[in-house]
Amino acid sequence: MRWLVTGAAMVAGGLAARRLLGRSGQAAGQRAQRVVGRRKPRWHVATVNLPADQIGVHGQLPEPLTGLGDAVEIQVRPAAGDRGTEIAVRLRDGDRLPAVEAVQRVLGRDPDQAIRAALREAKQLIETSEVLHPDAPPTIESTPLNRPLQLVTRHGRREGRL
Repeated sequence: MRWLVTGAAMVAGGLAARRLLGRSGQAAGQRAQRVVGRRKPRWHVATVNLPADQIGVHGQLPEPLTGLGDAVEIQVRPAAGDRGTEIAVRLRDGDRLPAVEAVQRVLGRDPDQAIRAALREAKQLIETSEVLHPDAPPTIESTPLNRPLQLVTRHGRREGRL
């Protein structure tokens, strides 16, 4: 029994040390980035079921994406296997702290949420020429059982997968 506890403690200590010191396969720059705790802006990508030359009016992207302005970088490229076009968007402003991201997300001011919502709306505009919205209100009477559904419906376009 004693050897089992000792072995478990050694394994837990080894895992903790590996997590603190970083994986051996990572470059020094990646370890330094993780120690500082900053995250680089990530690409948000949506695939549209049209060729690139048919997207937008006169080669210009729809308003939800152009409305983001110079704060974002946008790439348009063919999707894999000739299955339409990928529209990729990310912030230009650089690294951000995870704690700051969490606060912005709770307050509804996270730029990534705005990017996801703009990509969803742009995809719908390109493919169907209109932005589809869920029925409002989903039920006539507000009850404790339907409040989670109302919350998800209200914030669903800004979160989750595209």
